[in-house]
Formats: sequence, structure tokens, C-alpha cells
Amino acid sequence: MTDLEKPPARDAASRRHAAATALLAYAGVRALGLAALAVWSAGTGKSPHTLLSARWDSLWYVRVAEHGYGWEVTLPDGSVHSNLAFFPLLPWLERLVAAVGPLSHADAGLLVSAVASLCAAGGIFAVADRLYGRRAGVCAVALWAVLPVGIVQSMAYSESLFTALAAWSLYAVLTGRWVTAGLLASLAGLTRPVGGAVVLALWAAAVMEVRRRGRIDARVALGALLAPLGAAAYVLWVGHRTGGGLLGYLDVQEGWGNGFDGGYAFARFIGAKFTSVPGALAGLGLIVGVALLIRLYVAGVRQRQPLPLLVYTGVVLVLALCAAGYFGSKPRLLMPAFPLLLPLAVALARLRTSRSVLVISGVAVAGAVYGAFWLNGSGPP
Repeated sequence: MTDLEKPPARDAASRRHAAATALLAYAGVRALGLAALAVWSAGTGKSPHTLLSARWDSLWYVRVAEHGYGWEVTLPDGSVHSNLAFFPLLPWLERLVAAVGPLSHADAGLLVSAVASLCAAGGIFAVADRLYGRRAGVCAVALWAVLPVGIVQSMAYSESLFTALAAWSLYAVLTGRWVTAGLLASLAGLTRPVGGAVVLALWAAAVMEVRRRGRIDARVALGALLAPLGAAAYVLWVGHRTGGGLLGYLDVQEGWGNGFDGGYAFARFIGAKFTSVPGALAGLGLIVGVALLIRLYVAGVRQRQPLPLLVYTGVVLVLALCAAGYFGSKPRLLMPAFPLLLPLAVALARLRTSRSVLVISGVAVAGAVYGAFWLNGSGPP
């Protein structure tokens, strides 16, 4: 059966049932996380709504939605934080939702994030189901939901929107829908700087397809051409607006203290932790975390994940771990790297249903408590 042929009715019904199970599991985990946040916030006297919609990046996106680009803050050390650092798709959607309904821009951001997170869960299921079967698809979605920083999926941040676009673009690549993949990759490029990971994944797949066919297919070429347009358009526009040309966006990021240094600053950050006993424990935890990420990526290679997924995950990993600034942001920056969860999903799918449910439930409770604690404390910068 080819990718575009209609599957048997029984198989299609089974797939829909599994997809619905995955989405229900995802919604349940996120509801648990929000409930834990509400309870914890009641004890600290903070507003869960404010924590989800009006801190850090959420405020910057809302300002773009309300007033457009051009706002900046000069810090005491002379560095300039410009809202040009934030890609436009999320604030565009916030503005659209607020314009057609009664919601504020901040609440529109929450709604967009909620819908996008469900779409992301659906895309993760689709990719995992295609590669490893229904049970693995459900487990992959559940694992993405119970991530320790999963509360970000419910915030007015762009991670859920980006993950949704990336997952469905990768699924379109795997199923040979090249134009769709290119359009979704272009939208991902309008969402976050890491959109380049989706573009490179599509290009890698396109090269393989051309080599397999021995010729250039028009749909493959069109998808490859569409993929970088979103990111390129915004980066070039920022360069024109700032007068910095092709490097204008990098100058904006430099004002935020961001940049790519191959992981040198992150290594120094970890090393500095080993000056005290509590700090050494934190530093050791960071080393273990990085080692686990690398091991999961190697497991994906041994699992023979398709090249587009390996390219995408590798680029997301490198950009997240080797960025120079905002080390507290790295966990959420890694959230779109969902293919890292596929080896765990396959292992979990091999367990009896009762055991896999027990594992997911336990991790979900721990993740919900941690998310509530984290968001009431330092939170996701």
C-alpha cells in the first residue's frame, strides 16, 4: 500500500481510536499540571493566570501583538533588549484571536498555546505511530506531556506552536507530502529561530529523495524552496529595519546576550557550580542531564530513525546546548526535540498496559508538582 492510498476501514478506525486516546491522555496530564499549579499558587498567594500569561516571553509577545515591533529596553549595563528578537507568528495569532473575539491579547496567547499543544500532541502521535505503531504513538505523546517543564506547553509561549508545526512538517516529509512539509516548515521558521532545524531536516530528506529517484521531482523542489522562506523573510526584514543587513538579527540577539559559542559558556556555567557542595550536586545533575540527552540521541540512531528526524533533533540539541546565554531556558528550548522520546516510547509500549499507565501516572504527578514549584519560583526565562 502506498502512502496516499486509503487504508482499510478497520485500520483507520483503530488509528483514530489510538489518536483519540493519545489526545485524551495528553489533555489529562496537562489538566493535572494546571490543577497542581492552582493549588501551589493558592499557597503562595500568586495568580496562576498571571504566571501562565504574563511573565518573561509572554509579556514580550503580547507587546508585539498590541503595539508591533520597535520596543526595546536598555539595561544598566548598556545592553539593549529589543522585541525584534521574538519571531512574529505567535503575536500575529494573538492579535487575530483578540480581534475576532472578547479575549485580551494575553488570553489569546493562552488559547493559541492550548490549541497548538493539542496539535503538537497529534503530530507527535502521527510520527511515532507511523514509525513504531499505535501504542508507541500514545506513549510518545504521554511522555512529551509529562516532561518536567511540560507546564510551558500551557503558557503563552511559542514552544507548543513551534512543536506542532515541526511535528506535522516532519510527518509530511515521511509521507511524501513535500509541498505541505515546505509550507509548515516555513511557518515554523516564522515562530522560533530554531525553525532552521525543520528546514535542514526537509532538505536532507529532499536530497535523499532526489538520489533515490535519480531526478528532481517538482513537488520535492517546491517543498525545499518553500521551507526557508518564513525564517529568511523575518531575518532579512530585521536586518533591513536595523540597518544591520544579513547580520542584523544576530546583532539583536547579541544585545540579549545570546549567541553560538559551541557550548563554551554552558560548560563554564556548569564548572562554576563545583565551588560548593550544593552547587556541585546541581552541576553533577546538569552533566547527567546532558549525558542522558546524548544517550537518547544515540539510541535514536541505533533505532534507525529516519534521517529527517535525526537531522532535526540534532540541530535542536546543538542550538539549545551550545547557545551562550540564558542557561535556565535550555530545558524548554529542548522541548521541541520530541524524537528523543521515541526510544523510551517504544520501550514503554512493550510493557503491559497497566504497567505503562502506572509509570506515566507516577511521572505525571511528579512533573505536575515540579512544574507548579518551578513556575512559582524561578520559572522559565
